[in-house]
Amino acid sequence: MFKKILIANRGEIACRVIKSAQKMGIKTVAIYSDADENALHVKMADEAVHIGPPPANQSYIVIDKVMEAVRQTGAEAVHPGYGFLSENPKFAEALAAEGVAFIGPPKGAIEAMGDKITSKKIAQDADVSTVPGYMGLIEDADEAVKISNEIGYPVMIKASAGGGGKGMRIAWSDDEAREGFQSSKNEAASSFGDDRIFIEKFVTQPRHIEIQVLADSHGNTIYLNERECSIQRRNQKVVEEAPSPFLDEATRKAMGEQSCALAAAVGYTSAGTVEFIVDGERNFYFLEMNTRLQVEHPVTELITGIDLVEQMIRVAAGEELSITQGDIGINGWAMESRLYAEDPYRGFLPSIGRLSRYRPPEEVAEEARAVRNDTGVYEGGEISMFYDPMIAKLCTWAPDRATAIEEMRIALDSFEIEGIGHNIPFLAAVMDHPKFVAGDMTTAFIEEEYPEGFAGVEHDEPTLRRIAAATAAMNRVAEIRRTRIAGRMDNHTRHVGDDWIVTLQGQSIPVTITADHSGADVQFDNGETLRVESDWTPGQLLARLDVSGAPLILKAESYSHGFRIRYRGADLKVTIRTPPQAELASRMPEKTPPDTSMMLLCPMPGLIVKVDVSEGDEVEEGQALCTVEAMKMENILRAEKKGKVSKVNASAGDSLAVDDVIMEFE
Repeated sequence: MFKKILIANRGEIACRVIKSAQKMGIKTVAIYSDADENALHVKMADEAVHIGPPPANQSYIVIDKVMEAVRQTGAEAVHPGYGFLSENPKFAEALAAEGVAFIGPPKGAIEAMGDKITSKKIAQDADVSTVPGYMGLIEDADEAVKISNEIGYPVMIKASAGGGGKGMRIAWSDDEAREGFQSSKNEAASSFGDDRIFIEKFVTQPRHIEIQVLADSHGNTIYLNERECSIQRRNQKVVEEAPSPFLDEATRKAMGEQSCALAAAVGYTSAGTVEFIVDGERNFYFLEMNTRLQVEHPVTELITGIDLVEQMIRVAAGEELSITQGDIGINGWAMESRLYAEDPYRGFLPSIGRLSRYRPPEEVAEEARAVRNDTGVYEGGEISMFYDPMIAKLCTWAPDRATAIEEMRIALDSFEIEGIGHNIPFLAAVMDHPKFVAGDMTTAFIEEEYPEGFAGVEHDEPTLRRIAAATAAMNRVAEIRRTRIAGRMDNHTRHVGDDWIVTLQGQSIPVTITADHSGADVQFDNGETLRVESDWTPGQLLARLDVSGAPLILKAESYSHGFRIRYRGADLKVTIRTPPQAELASRMPEKTPPDTSMMLLCPMPGLIVKVDVSEGDEVEEGQALCTVEAMKMENILRAEKKGKVSKVNASAGDSLAVDDVIMEFE
């Protein structure tokens, strides 16, 4: 077995690999750019080597720099994680030339399966059903439009060397095909150093289901069941689970056997994933093969009990698999939520900054439940604009799907992140969404269920009453604290009344509180009473309460006359006033926000790549105005309505902050 391995990656996946290596007694080497000098993976590794400036194309994906780190540290093997050099055959070749083991598949398998065009041809030859498309290389946008018309819209424009949603666009018209081709080509060149593009039919109403395979160099290939990855935004997965709620055993077996046959056909070894599109009749079509560890691999580990990173290391060391297909079962159900530094209220656009607060839920591994959090950040650390915006992968496991979902709800409720925008509100909303709970979703889930974008959740009446009761009881505790601070210790109870008006989500709810030493009874005007018990004290940002026997976890920030409450996808301003105060407040005029309807604001911190219009231009609804690049993704900003450009405040090459004014209109 290896004595020392180098991890050619960063962030949570580097930390993940280090954990398995440590468990196996293997020393680890981290590499880092200037931006990652204080990163968690650097702190966790036994050694760390600096490899260059923040941009990945000057550090993490420069083969010569990584190879120099290998030589400098004497690492015997390299685990590439995912992204960066993980599917680069030249990197595998460079390691082989140095006599260093690559903890991944052979170069030939990477070339065959890593290239989506070649892999589809091989899949067709192996009698694996494939999606209709054009397998040749496409030279320019005009050819892309022509091919798209021949296939028939909608089409998927994809980077041949792509992955993680980069270099991928869906086009429904000639204009979208033309724009999508150029953006995909640009993203592919900057992310992978390979701008080849291909086009295939976009299957409507698809489910994205993938098979995990594992193979050794002794001719053994097995599949470790499937993962459902249909909840996606911008073609990138957000929520994954294992197994799929849609597959039956016959379909699972057929997909698994085809995946193993495909892997065997290219002499595949190590862990790999074969991705499929599955329609409503459980017909499945080969999409691509990822010749690396997948982001969502933890859910497979949770239902099989198999450490995939350990298996990859053992296979790379020449060991034979110690498990057979007959050993693989399905134990319970696992969920994964990808926590991203992005603003779900702004179309999931990236957010960067310092994590002023980062408190994940406690990890547990018990007989009836598990909580796992794979992360590469820490409180006080920074989310950089140079890399993928993932903060963590939060996973839960339980004996059945419904309980796994409930465990995820509680874990998300308990996850504290401050200082940056993040997608916990959206993830919480998904966990409560009836379609998701029923297992009735496709890759169009977000577009179909949130066609105008995610604007938060409006809770039902019973939930609002639970929040009202909880915040009223919390407010009583805070009021007592305030009277004590004011020096009225002897008769403070005279200054804290029993009757209050709780206002939230546009409703004013009268309540009467009767308190004792262990909690408070909160009575509503319809006679309903909820019992609230908690050890919450003013100033705590996470309130764990029991409301009539059921747990309630609220993120609570105090402000004048109430709280800002975040719960299950809702961001609520909750005011708690005495009846006279509420009467006076109802007479106060509301402050209106400034009118920005005639401005184009930058929706995220990013770099202006291109400005498509000039001052004085007339623009139509939907017309491209400019392109902003952030975290390796190009975002085309379009006109929301017809108008005339009166002023352009930014030009290509400018770096902008959120809400900077790019241009103004008459």
